[in-house]
Amino acid sequence: MKINKINTPAINPYRQAQMKAEQAKEQPKVKTDKLEISSEAKQLSEVSPVTTKRNEKVQQLKAQIESGTYQVDAEKLASNLMKYFNK
Repeated sequence: MKINKINTPAINPYRQAQMKAEQAKEQPKVKTDKLEISSEAKQLSEVSPVTTKRNEKVQQLKAQIESGTYQVDAEKLASNLMKYFNK
């Protein structure tokens, strides 16, 4: 017995593969995040003169502590502590 295909659309496997490839090319067009840093933020991230002076002072204090020449003024320390905690 012979069976004839009736009302079956012609299927082109090459066309289906081509359509899948086209769909795969379209999918990577996903939006990505972008980061823009304003000029003010860039300016804030730069080293300021205050920061450099502070670093110099810290280095001087470290050198004094290491050499043993750093002296703490106990009265000044106590008065500053009292001012801080009495606010």
